[in-house]
Amino acid sequence: MDKCCVKALVVGKVQGVWYRRAAQEQALRHGVTGHARNLPDGRVEVLMCGDREAIKALSEWLWKGPPNARVTHVELEVIETHDPDTFTTL
Repeated sequence: MDKCCVKALVVGKVQGVWYRRAAQEQALRHGVTGHARNLPDGRVEVLMCGDREAIKALSEWLWKGPPNARVTHVELEVIETHDPDTFTTL
């Protein structure tokens, strides 16, 4: 299995619309670990660790988000980090 970790910064109407919880559900469905947390500037940070294909699928979903979200930009960065045991919302 080809694994990696990617940090995403999601911009738009992504706080107060269940974005983090929906991201967690998608991550768990794809077997991805990491976290989703609100940032003070209104963005959401998503850390995704797992199989490259699963990360790709989740990264594509981040552009859509849950029904009430309005994503305008997603910035992705491959990072070196430990592989968390689960996916959490912070």
